[in-house]
Amino acid sequence: MKQKTVGFFSRHTFSTSEENWNGRFEWYEKMRKASPITYNEEEKCWDIFLYEDIEAIIKNKEIFSSQRPVQQGEPNILSLDPPRHTQLRSLVSKAFTPRELNLWKPRIEQITENLIDDMKGKATFDLIKDLAYPLPVMVIADILGVPEEDMGDFKRWSDLLVAGPEDPTEEALQRLQKLRTQSITEMDTYFEEIIKYKRTHPKEDIISILIDAEIEGQKLTDGEIVSFCRLLLAAGNETTTNLIGNTMYGLLEEPSHYQELQQNPEYITLAIEEGLRYRSPVQALHRIAKEDKEIKGQNIRKGDSVTLWIGSANRDENKFENANHFIINRKPNPHLSFGKGIHFCLGAPLARMEGQIAFEQLTKKFSKICIPHNFELLPIQSAFVFGLKEFPLEGQEN
Repeated sequence: MKQKTVGFFSRHTFSTSEENWNGRFEWYEKMRKASPITYNEEEKCWDIFLYEDIEAIIKNKEIFSSQRPVQQGEPNILSLDPPRHTQLRSLVSKAFTPRELNLWKPRIEQITENLIDDMKGKATFDLIKDLAYPLPVMVIADILGVPEEDMGDFKRWSDLLVAGPEDPTEEALQRLQKLRTQSITEMDTYFEEIIKYKRTHPKEDIISILIDAEIEGQKLTDGEIVSFCRLLLAAGNETTTNLIGNTMYGLLEEPSHYQELQQNPEYITLAIEEGLRYRSPVQALHRIAKEDKEIKGQNIRKGDSVTLWIGSANRDENKFENANHFIINRKPNPHLSFGKGIHFCLGAPLARMEGQIAFEQLTKKFSKICIPHNFELLPIQSAFVFGLKEFPLEGQEN
């Protein structure tokens, strides 16, 4: 028997106001207590809220599949199961190891320093537009081997890929789907031209590596390479952008946190992990049941869609002490923000490095940062990607 949602807080209202932006965490808490595994009639899927259940499903690739229909183009590795997932992931995984990323560290530090220097002297700067967005986009552009000057298009495309509808109406959904389809077409055309050029002008970048790669003697198709690029571009900027923005928001909710971080720079790594836990950039993952499975008395049938609410798992009181408090030196911190198992986020080491460098330099160059009194929260319009479109701040320079 399917247990229906109790007091369902519509995911379409998650990001339309500050109340609803933060209200999702109250909904998570209610659902963990009242209905931790529940069937959502509106979305025709199972909603899962407890840490132990979500972790078990993520790790159980034999029963719960990441594979789902692709609306446009080739599937990316997030929506594939082994063996194809393993084969494709192995092609680029070496580029994201800590050892390889250390080679990029001086470049990331220089980009960060330049961006922060441009912020200095302003009465108010926008953390998202001035640092948290351009930093990861410039880095992933270098890694992919595409021009930084196309950053405006990158942002427009990636924003549409993660956006939710303006409201829960069918008309709003259709408008979004039309814009998203157009965005994907533009992005695919862009990368197809880049791939064509790099076939005769290869360099030491990921696109050139993918062009030259083989799996069991077969080259990747242009569609597979384009799909990789699309994923890396969107994930490569959205995750870090929201990691930096959400972590800073958590720090500034308690004014003493920023000063504490300055006095204890060794806490920066821990504060970033707490930012990932407290307001995860990705709030949910999706799976499809490959066979019938009973979990705590709930019968999930073969073919059922399952939504794993990572944002809820990361606030689960059974796993985290004082789960609803931002603790900058929390340890241990086994959050699920980057997933787990074979689908553990490929770019996690890069996102962590970018966040580390950003906060190291911010705390050195600004003795004080605060939220303006007239601040109005402008969240990303999405149930699943969590962050701010803008984050104006006032800074006092050292």
